[in-house]
Amino acid sequence: MQVGKVPESVLKRSVLKTIKTKRPEVVLGASVGEDCTAVKLSEGEIMVMSTDPITGTAKDIGNLAIQITANDLASSGAEPIGVMLTVLLPDGCEESVLKEMMKQMQQHCEELNMQILGGHTEVTRVVNQPVVSVTGVGKVREGKLISTAGVKPGMDILVTKWVGLEGTSILAKEKEEELLNRFSPAFVDGAKDFDRFLSVVQEGLVAAEFGVAAMHDVTEGGIFGALWEIAEASKVGLEIELLKIPMKQETIEISEFFGINPYGLISSGSMLMAAKDGNGLVLELAKHGIAATIIGKATDGNDRVLLNNEERRFLEPPKTDELYKVL
Repeated sequence: MQVGKVPESVLKRSVLKTIKTKRPEVVLGASVGEDCTAVKLSEGEIMVMSTDPITGTAKDIGNLAIQITANDLASSGAEPIGVMLTVLLPDGCEESVLKEMMKQMQQHCEELNMQILGGHTEVTRVVNQPVVSVTGVGKVREGKLISTAGVKPGMDILVTKWVGLEGTSILAKEKEEELLNRFSPAFVDGAKDFDRFLSVVQEGLVAAEFGVAAMHDVTEGGIFGALWEIAEASKVGLEIELLKIPMKQETIEISEFFGINPYGLISSGSMLMAAKDGNGLVLELAKHGIAATIIGKATDGNDRVLLNNEERRFLEPPKTDELYKVL
């Protein structure tokens, strides 16, 4: 395809024709010539919005685009409604690439009952690989909105599933040949398959109904970055037990192979939570088949401490994600 807006014929057959999920709240959706979308909410509902670019990988970009955006919405306790997309493609990009991206995004929208609301698709010399910027739209009942800043001293700090899932999956896909020099095909394939754990929408909705105080999806900067951000937003201290942070063996071994810190590795698939009754929340999540672990407590003050047996060290502000040291 040539530089400029994607031709109308391509837009119709490879973008609009792909969009199948429809939500009753959407009164104006994706169409040729439409610059906006319109969503009607019921009385007592609040619209929640998020935005994210997907730039860390060119593989599975469509899969990540929807899941990461839905996770952002879920961290506020919101039900995802849909997404607006800005798709930027490099000069000379084949239409088949765009079509595959749209198929991936529609598949995940269908799984999460989300609608592709509209957006913009363009071929440009500004990028050298496909880039997708996603604006997510969700809804939550009044009084049920959850903030990252809701942590209070004494609350339990929990994390769902395992940290490092997204980064491990990306590395296994992008560096497969290199990893196969050390690990078995079954090991690498298992790590690649971690992308099936990336959604945190269900745990977000379950925790919101339970009465969680704060949530933050663990993305760039890994669990260390997310801990810092939730503490900074809430103006609290932390005492976190390092050995309690759940992590898959594949994440540990792949991180060792590349010489990176798995605690600073992009970690979509894990939700960081704070609750007065952490044990109760763990049990409630377990009823829905979701693993969760209490990893520490919020404290009164500003010290954010990592405990490793007898060792105490302070958490540092977020740094560049460990993924970028490899890719």
